[in-house]
Order: sequence, then C-alpha cells, then structure tokens
Amino acid sequence: MTEHTPIAESVTIPKRLDNEEIQMTLEHIRTLLKKQEHLQELLQRKEDGEAENELLDELITQQQSTELEDYLLPLHPADIAFILEALPQDERLQVWELVNSKYDGDILLEVDDWIREDLISAMNREDLIAATETLDADELADLVPDLPAEIVAEVQKGLTERERGQLLAAMGYEEGTVGAIMDFEMVRVREDITLEVVLRYLRRLEYMPDHTDQLFIIDRQEHLLGVLSIADLLINDPESNVKDLMKTDFFSLTPDEEDTAATSAFERYDLVSAPVIDEENRLIGRVTINDVIDVMQEDSQEQELARAGLAEEDMFASIEQAVRNRTPWLLVNLCTASTASFIAAQFEGTVGQIVILAFLMSIVAGIGGNSGNQTLTLVIRAMAMGRINSKSTVTMLKREAWVTFLVGLIGSLLASFFAWLVSGSYKIALVMVVAMICNMIIGASLGVLIPLIRQRFEKDPAVGSSVLLTFATDALGFFIFLGLATVFLL
Repeated sequence: MTEHTPIAESVTIPKRLDNEEIQMTLEHIRTLLKKQEHLQELLQRKEDGEAENELLDELITQQQSTELEDYLLPLHPADIAFILEALPQDERLQVWELVNSKYDGDILLEVDDWIREDLISAMNREDLIAATETLDADELADLVPDLPAEIVAEVQKGLTERERGQLLAAMGYEEGTVGAIMDFEMVRVREDITLEVVLRYLRRLEYMPDHTDQLFIIDRQEHLLGVLSIADLLINDPESNVKDLMKTDFFSLTPDEEDTAATSAFERYDLVSAPVIDEENRLIGRVTINDVIDVMQEDSQEQELARAGLAEEDMFASIEQAVRNRTPWLLVNLCTASTASFIAAQFEGTVGQIVILAFLMSIVAGIGGNSGNQTLTLVIRAMAMGRINSKSTVTMLKREAWVTFLVGLIGSLLASFFAWLVSGSYKIALVMVVAMICNMIIGASLGVLIPLIRQRFEKDPAVGSSVLLTFATDALGFFIFLGLATVFLL
C-alpha cells in the first residue's frame, strides 16, 4: 500500500473587518433577518389544514437560517460581538443561535456585561460548559459573575490543580484592580541557561501567549529576577547566557493596585506587557496592552455616561428598564432647573423694566456652564490617569482661574459688543462683561472642586458632575447678572 504524506490541517483565521465593512455586514444581516421575519409571517397566514406543505415550509426556513449562518461563519468573534450589541434583543438571540459554537466563549468575553447576561440566559447547560471549558483561568474569572453556580462548579472539575488555583486567585481580586485584569499565560525561564536552550524551549511550545514581547526570568522559588526581550533573544549569540542579557530595572505591578495604575504606566512607558508580582517578589501574572486598552475603553464609556448621570444601558433594553435607569438624575436636573428659575423669578421687576435682560441672561449662564465643563473634563481625565489629587486643589484652582479670566475677558468683550448692539446701552454691556467673567470663573472653580470633593467622599468623580455644574452656573449666572443689573441699571 502506498503511504501518503499527511497534509497539515488548514487553519481558518476569522476575517477582521474595518469600520465600513462592519457596517455593511450589519446591514446585510439585518436584511437577512427581515427576510426570515417576512417568511415567518407568510407561513403563519397559511391555513392549518395545509399539511402537505409543512415539509416545504420547513425546508425554506432552514435555507434562510443556513444562509445567515454561512454569512456569520468567517467573521471574527469581536465583529460578531459588535453585531450582537447593535441588534434588538429578539434579533440578537436569533443571530446568537446561528453563531459557530467554537466562538461562543470568545464572544461572551467581548460583549458588554448587559448583553452577556442576555446571551447566557439563552444557552442551555451543555452549550455553556462547552463555551467555557476552552477558556483560560483569567478569562473564565471574567465570566463567573454572570454564570450559574452549577456551571462554574462543573467547569472547575475539568481544570488542573494549577488552573483551579489561578481561577480562585483571579476571582479573589476586586474589580478595578490589577489582579482582576492580569492573565497567567506567560513564558518563564531560568537565568542559568543559554539563549540556545531558550530558543529550543520556545520551539516546543504549541503557541506563544499573546503580546509576548519579553520573557520573565525566575529562580526556583518563582521570584522574578529580570526580563529578557524577544529582540535581545533573537539578535544575540545563542551561546550567551540569559543572566548576562536580562534587564533587572524592569517595571512591575502588584495585584492590589488600581487598574488605572497600569493604564498610566503603559501610556507613560509605551509598554506591551508588564509582570505582576506579590509581596515576596514572586511572579504571579502579567498585564498586557490588550487588557489595558479594555480598561481604558470601559473607563471612558463609564465617564461619558456618568457625567450625564446615566448607568450602563443596552440601547435596545425595555422601556421600563430605560425609565428606571434615566429617571433619578433627570429628577435631580428638574429640581436644579426649578431652583435656577426661582432665582430668576426673584428679579421679575428688573426684567420687567429692562426686557432685553431676559434674552441676555441665558448667554451668561450658558458660557459659564461651557467654561466649567471644559475644566471638569480635564480634571476628571487627569484624575483617571493619576495626575492630580486633592493636594493639587489650590494649584489647579489658581491656574484655572487665571486661564478662565483671560479667556472670559476676550469672550465677554465680544458678548458686550453684541449686548450694546441690541440694547443701545453701554451700562448693560458693562454688566454683561462683569457677569460673564464672574460666572466663568465660578464654573471653572466648580469644575475643579466637584470631582475632587466626590472623590474625597469615595464617590465616582464623574457621576452627575455635569448636572451639578450646570445647576450652579445657571443659578449663579442668573443671580449675578440680574443682581448687577438691579444695582447698576435701575
């Protein structure tokens, strides 16, 4: 019998899409879903007695599902996650049923938390176990809060003792810490071997952990001695010793540090990966640029929502859920707006005599709010990056006061010229200048103080800050402008 040389099994690499392609793909999937919906409507209109067409109906429906399934097959899990997040719940679950099951775990890691809960609730026990048993311990730890307890217990049975220990360790760190985002896959080598031995060791590995830019040098007790970059490994003489080439002035993290410490360090030092060590200098994990980007993206999204007083929300969530999410801070905003209106109402006599003030006071309030929001955004971002804290308050206040005064002086002169044109009164123009500068300085000062005060009381600096700032600049803007007008114009 002739022996045939085995042919290596081809590996299908999921296709990655750019922004334009992902939008086109999303539209095509929506079109396919619409076709399925129309088909279901036609089938439901048929009379129950048409039993002879049941087989044909089933074949047509199956063909439509197969077309969509084939279209999803080559897509990258991250792109499928994006598509799922962009679809209403019923369509999302339709697509989820047709996704290649080998990507289930990766997709669950990619989607936002509220989408993940939806997808997990639609999966049966066998599918959940299959989706999670291929994940690493650190990845599994990310899913554990959303998984049923019996599934977690079942998956743990299939882990090695080392993997089980890693999972329990990862679950033990609080969200928002380095330990919660670190992974355990990394390459460790000893210092008393040559580069040739290291290269032979690497060739025997089935795969290299993602974002491996350096190897970690440890002793027999797992203490971290240094790091060896891949570049140094490749360009130096294979007979060289690891000990002679490793770097001992490396940057490291501890698991209990806030994850913002990692994001700041990666940005500052242009890192790709960094080791995580315990109190005894033992290597327990590493953080990669991939983990850091996820943290930065989540923090950015949370801050954008928090400034408006919103929590994370599925765009296609039920109306009831959306109302519960948005109502609290809207009620706060209503109260603050009512307060500002009440203050303005106290100057009814002034506005009644000089009607043009009613049009100009909104400019004063709006400019003050804009100035404050600029400062607020800078301060919250600087706090997130660890660049300022409560000790910097006085310095920040002085700086923002001067910057705002100079900017306000330029802006108020333009606004006063407009006020003079529409009113014909230089006194109104002067009141406009003083009121604008005062309100802008107040807005900038509050833009510094509000997030720092909230942080002092261990509250999220971004939550509702914009709402509180708008209240202050509106109320004080009306009071200052109309108060000055009452004193100097009447």
